[in-house]
Amino acid sequence: MHKRVTFNGIESSSAVENYANDQMNKVMDFLSNERSPIYIDLMFKPSKLRAHHFVELRVKTPNYDLISSYEGTDFYNTIDRVIDVMYRNLHEEKKKLNDKKKHVGRHEEFKKER
Repeated sequence: MHKRVTFNGIESSSAVENYANDQMNKVMDFLSNERSPIYIDLMFKPSKLRAHHFVELRVKTPNYDLISSYEGTDFYNTIDRVIDVMYRNLHEEKKKLNDKKKHVGRHEEFKKER
């Protein structure tokens, strides 16, 4: 599992990075049984138009290619929101994959019966 935290145009902060790593543990736990390679990129950028922080989380695996981003005034709330949305999206995608596998399996069984 390759995890990277990047600060673009912002001075890096170990407190923010540690908080983000703690929050990302639930995403990493979800992906622990996933096939390799797994890439997780968390990027912090300043907003170009407002005095906000832009946070983007990308998860790339053989089954998932998802992006979650949010812009807000507080780093910690923004990190929480981005990670929560990613966690929810991962669950939805996993459900879709499982439903697709079940559908394909049943279709083949019905085909044989005919």
